[in-house]
Amino acid sequence: MISCTEFIPAYSELFKYIESIDGFDGVLKYWNHLGETGLKNLDENVRRYGIMGCYKYWSGTLNEEAADFTMTVDEEAGDFTIDMHYCPSKGRLLNLDYMEPYPKYCYHCDILYRRVLEPLGYKYDYDFSGIDKAKCFCRITAPGKWENKE
Repeated sequence: MISCTEFIPAYSELFKYIESIDGFDGVLKYWNHLGETGLKNLDENVRRYGIMGCYKYWSGTLNEEAADFTMTVDEEAGDFTIDMHYCPSKGRLLNLDYMEPYPKYCYHCDILYRRVLEPLGYKYDYDFSGIDKAKCFCRITAPGKWENKE
């Protein structure tokens, strides 16, 4: 079994390889496949608990990854946010001196989670402006709540 410390660079290299043989569309196909098959736990949590299902899902995954983040959830407003202060995956890639990270590495989170949440009626916004420092921000808004905020 590959360790987490080796998985992240291998994951980044896999994205580069797929893009070299099938372009970015190939990478998108791969991420869409992962979103369809690998995130059943997120889908089940959101179907069962609504916006609180997002909190339940990411409470587990982000703590397992030892990420530095702030999560907020407001059930009445139907609003959930993750303010990622330091993503351990991207941070690890930025600190490796023997390879260049796949430049679109962070987009996989957006594609994977959007693929699950938008078909359920949730609005999913992602801010990538801090990814060069391993930071990002996402906001998920429940169906029936985001229409009035725009």
